[in-house]
Amino acid sequence: MRLLVLGGTHFLGRHVVTAALERGHEVATFTRGVSGEPPAGVRALHGDRDDPAALPTALDGWAAELVVDTSCQTRAAAGNAAAALADVHGYAFVSSLNAYANWPPGPLAREDDEPTWTSDEDTYGPIKAFAEREIGAAVGAGFLTARAGLIVGPYDNIHRLGWWLERIGRGGRVVVPAEGLDQPIGLVDARDLAGWLVGMAERGRGGAVSATGPTGMTTLGGLLELCRDVTGSDAEWTPVPEADLLAAGVEEWVHLPLWLRAEEARTTWDVDTTRARETGLRTRPLEETVTDTWAWLRAEGRPPLPPGGHRREPGLPPELEAQLLAGH
Repeated sequence: MRLLVLGGTHFLGRHVVTAALERGHEVATFTRGVSGEPPAGVRALHGDRDDPAALPTALDGWAAELVVDTSCQTRAAAGNAAAALADVHGYAFVSSLNAYANWPPGPLAREDDEPTWTSDEDTYGPIKAFAEREIGAAVGAGFLTARAGLIVGPYDNIHRLGWWLERIGRGGRVVVPAEGLDQPIGLVDARDLAGWLVGMAERGRGGAVSATGPTGMTTLGGLLELCRDVTGSDAEWTPVPEADLLAAGVEEWVHLPLWLRAEEARTTWDVDTTRARETGLRTRPLEETVTDTWAWLRAEGRPPLPPGGHRREPGLPPELEAQLLAGH
């Protein structure tokens, strides 16, 4: 079938393209054309999603039957996709757990029992929730809302897991959050998510799904231990109490990627993913994800952050790390 990937040259979109090609689809990508081209054999379409004429012009009669949308970041982009792609058989939309009005900190029950944002704020969660409604109303029963959580794996240009791998790989004393090591974490490998998205679009399977790893799959400490094993590092943890981290200006999720304050961490990854498992979203062994991510980083190096300027550089600044290590 003719499958259009909105996005397709960065992280998740790249894996969606690979999955679609492996399943024999005729694939096109629609991007701004500023961050690389898709693989050979893929139709590369370019344009700005916020321009209502861009997508119809780029398609130029090429009628998509399936869509996987990994790149909707604005209300205009959602409206334009709804106008141009309402007649497709299946449309898999990558939303976010942030579309839920109560997350974080959660916990999150079954998808239909949780409210989503209805405000007009131009922030990430409300925009994703708006896009779900806008495109879903146009497409109808074949519209899948995949509310993704933490996505990791090779080609991850957000660089949260990648930062930990690189820092732990350098060895020595490593600042870790004392109370945060037992913090539960749920995550999904981009390759598993990509294959599932393509399959759901093929089946025209609609509805909302919390698309992340199962509750209790690991902890932050367990993930960091795995990073140490995979890198073969001699890194030694230096646990710093949460109060000291916050007093020093350490920002959760940014300076120590994946770390949340204890009050939030207790429930944030308590997400009911029963529907995701029932519809076939697999969770490969975490060791495979970490090993493959480390191999990719060593082979190709860290990619730049996504364009747009709204993301912060992840990781603990060296001077702040030195200050914390000196005090502990």
